[in-house]
Amino acid sequence: MDTVIHFMNDSAEFYKWSLTIADKRVGRWPMMSSPSPTLGISALYLLFLWAGPRYMQNRGPFQLRKTLIIYNFSMVLLNFYICKELLLGSRAAGYSYLCQPVNYSNDVNEVRIASALWWYYISKGVEFLDTVFFIMRKKFNQVSFLHVYHHCTMFILWWIGIKWVPGGQSFFGATINSGIHVLMYAYYGLAAFGPHMQKYLWWKKYLTIIQMIQFHVTIGHAAHSLYTGCPFPAWMQWALIAYAVTFIILFANFYYQTYRQQPRHKTGKSVANGLASETNGSTKAAEHTENGKKHKKGKKRD
Repeated sequence: MDTVIHFMNDSAEFYKWSLTIADKRVGRWPMMSSPSPTLGISALYLLFLWAGPRYMQNRGPFQLRKTLIIYNFSMVLLNFYICKELLLGSRAAGYSYLCQPVNYSNDVNEVRIASALWWYYISKGVEFLDTVFFIMRKKFNQVSFLHVYHHCTMFILWWIGIKWVPGGQSFFGATINSGIHVLMYAYYGLAAFGPHMQKYLWWKKYLTIIQMIQFHVTIGHAAHSLYTGCPFPAWMQWALIAYAVTFIILFANFYYQTYRQQPRHKTGKSVANGLASETNGSTKAAEHTENGKKHKKGKKRD
């Protein structure tokens, strides 16, 4: 018991010390003064993962077509804004794409970049709705380990990123990822219009490929910074490399299971965040044939 108490006390002291090197500019920004809101929302997300399927178990699935169209295209706009702000802000600040230390000054361009990264962090919390919509539509098989791991960890880890390093090298991965999310949510939004859009969505497989390329680029970028001694916090670079490796493994497994292992005629369904075989867009109610007649499976609600 004493060991546990000492560990908790040491952890509290370490956190207090870490606050002395945190970015003072973001201290008063929404949700940044304490990790409690982020951890609380993440805990509610995990609670919903347990309670949501049980609540929906004896209820019909919601269709949510209009909601999904609005949500997905709203995410397109949000991620486009983040990507645009990071690109323009980093260019105006004269950022290097190979090595860029954090500038904690109140320079207008540095604050602009920090603000864009804060919005990127917020977008990761908004993305919890991906899971909510899956569960409300009773797409329980879409809520895989990769899906939950991706959503829950990104929100928490980017709170840490904004608290201590909201600038410098941090802009690189966020710029790439927000750009990819523009494509992803555009795909989901188009898919939400219904099955008649599928013929225009032939590029779904390449979303996962782009994501895996992103992780390799991220590892290479961080490794180059460490090798050249770039004055950006080394602990963040090592953490980024380890985190990206986990995603390469999980996404590669998803890609193999979805596009390599299964026969081609079974891969007509689309990806959702590279994590499942259907999108968070609407699909036609499943049908089955019995005695030569077609029957709908399940009744959907708006």
